[in-house]
Amino acid sequence: MTNTAAHLRNALDGRWRDVKNKLRAELATEVFRPHYTPNTVIARTKVAEQLAIMAAHGAAEDGFRKEHGGNGDVGAAVTQIEMLAMSDLSLMVKAGVQWGLFGGAIENLGTERHHKAYVRRIIDLDLLGCFAMTETGHGSDVQSLETTASYDPATQEFVIHSPTPTSRKDYIGGAAETARVAAVFAQLITGGECHGVHCLVVPIRDEDGNDLPGVTTSDCQYKGGLPGVDNGRIMFDQVRVPRENLLNKYAD
Repeated sequence: MTNTAAHLRNALDGRWRDVKNKLRAELATEVFRPHYTPNTVIARTKVAEQLAIMAAHGAAEDGFRKEHGGNGDVGAAVTQIEMLAMSDLSLMVKAGVQWGLFGGAIENLGTERHHKAYVRRIIDLDLLGCFAMTETGHGSDVQSLETTASYDPATQEFVIHSPTPTSRKDYIGGAAETARVAAVFAQLITGGECHGVHCLVVPIRDEDGNDLPGVTTSDCQYKGGLPGVDNGRIMFDQVRVPRENLLNKYAD
């Protein structure tokens, strides 16, 4: 690259040019070379390996607040996602689901108890999760979601349930294989009255990857252009979680 081209790129890269240059160098290494294959086993394994390397290098920390173990530089975090998109969209989506959607839900909808319990583990990939909003019958029409979270005052638990086939959580990134926990968006019901959509932390798999009791997951299989993303579906059958699993920044 000529000096003129280098100066021009630095000018166009703007405030986060150092972030972009660091990512350019890292993404040029062999392990991050895009792997174009329709074989989902190979593609998903490769993306998981790449995501682990990114986590070890502190890639997620910019997107989380300092008091939760991050660097609090949202602009740098968005820049990293932009750079990943220039290399491998599967890796971009996988990182975005883990740290942006799942981690973002915990940090921005939860309170101190959730931040202490989950955020550092999410950053380090010790806790793999998914963002369970979209439903078969409603897409991302959040107001119309059918999944319910009914409060049982006798046990101080929420009962998570998929009452109809159309309430199935669908095309959820990470739900097919890797996610152990889901940020589940559901209609919150107390005393027979619906209080609208809220988000709860719901474990869906054990450490061996088996569905937990009352949880049924399935695989959406190959996704065109994103073979490394394990999109899946989730059904809940009267799954109980503690009251404290409600992400309660806006309601408790």
